[in-house]
Amino acid sequence: MMLVEPAAEYAQQISAYRKEFLDHGDSMDGTGALRRLDNPRDWIRHSVLCKDPATVPEGLVPATQYMFVREEDRKIVGMIQIRHYFNPYLEKFGGHIGYSVAPGERRKGYASEMLKAVLPKCRELGIRKVLITCLSDNEGSRKTILKNGGIYESTVYEPDEKEILERYWIDLAD
Repeated sequence: MMLVEPAAEYAQQISAYRKEFLDHGDSMDGTGALRRLDNPRDWIRHSVLCKDPATVPEGLVPATQYMFVREEDRKIVGMIQIRHYFNPYLEKFGGHIGYSVAPGERRKGYASEMLKAVLPKCRELGIRKVLITCLSDNEGSRKTILKNGGIYESTVYEPDEKEILERYWIDLAD
């Protein structure tokens, strides 16, 4: 498995990943603007803009987008995004990291592996404590966070989406 930043060579895979989520009616957590950008090249450009503090669109914070690619067949099995710091919404509800695994690739351990692989990238960005949230009824995500050292802090209600979220911290201090 490998973490790969969005690139044009994966355009067909990105489209397939997006379509699988839309077909299943699932949220695309950790994919940035993929739900609203149907052209993968537009999403790649948007991801590049979001990474640089000088070009990040207004209202967003700098974020690094990764695809989790299975090496043997080059298939995108998951996506994960690191938000470099918080705005008020992320501080309370979104956290530093969002991620998703393709519906057809779930229950294979990819989420845990992907989160483990991205934590050193957080450390490189200077993030020493990582906040990750998950829906209170998402047992798979909770297990992924706990497996990677997550410590439960609190449960909050997100009024816009009417969702109950659990907040976990992962300490990256050496």
